[in-house]
Amino acid sequence: MRPVIPLLTAALLFGLGTYGVLRRRNAVLVLMSVELMLNAVNLVLVTGDVLRPKVTGQVFTLFVIVLAAAEVGVGLALVLRLFRLRRDINLDQVPLDEEPEPDPAPAPVLDEEPTR
Repeated sequence: MRPVIPLLTAALLFGLGTYGVLRRRNAVLVLMSVELMLNAVNLVLVTGDVLRPKVTGQVFTLFVIVLAAAEVGVGLALVLRLFRLRRDINLDQVPLDEEPEPDPAPAPVLDEEPTR
């Protein structure tokens, strides 16, 4: 098999993923675009492993899969927290420069009188 076909497919997938990261506003779609880019890298690594057996591309592919799984877990946790705080997952409306407001907890009231 010629390596041009999988390499061009990987370049197309990576380009679509890059476009999705740069143009999408929805946080879930951005995460899906990052996954698409990671899968394109996996395709390049496996193709390189087929072409040159000394290069351990399949081992690196396993590392990329583990990295993608961790990214999904952390990314979805962040998206859920963003949705709970803002009721929206539009990334354009996330303020990056403001401090989060503290929870309004009442101060404890002491019933004791001070001793002299």
